[in-house]
Amino acid sequence: MKNLTKDSFEQNVLKQPGTVVVDFWATWCGPCQMLAPVLEEVAQELPQVQFCKVDVDEERELALSAGIESIPTLLIIKNGKVEKRLVGYREKDALRREIEAVL
Repeated sequence: MKNLTKDSFEQNVLKQPGTVVVDFWATWCGPCQMLAPVLEEVAQELPQVQFCKVDVDEERELALSAGIESIPTLLIIKNGKVEKRLVGYREKDALRREIEAVL
């Protein structure tokens, strides 16, 4: 899973064809830590989707510009456009369904 910065976000997400899931998280966030292994599993099952992470503490400006108010927040972006915004923890099957709905 690729770690993004404000400098790499546009190239790796907004200009990327297809579907990209961006996980906005922090090391101190319990639900973020619970979601991480779930995201890893879903990433293995959906190889056509690119998965990326943004540490909100290191990339505060990027998180603000993306309108992130609480974490974890997942942005599901298709062809450069935010299609879904998921806030909070999701079980694996529910998360996979949310992502597949955008494919």
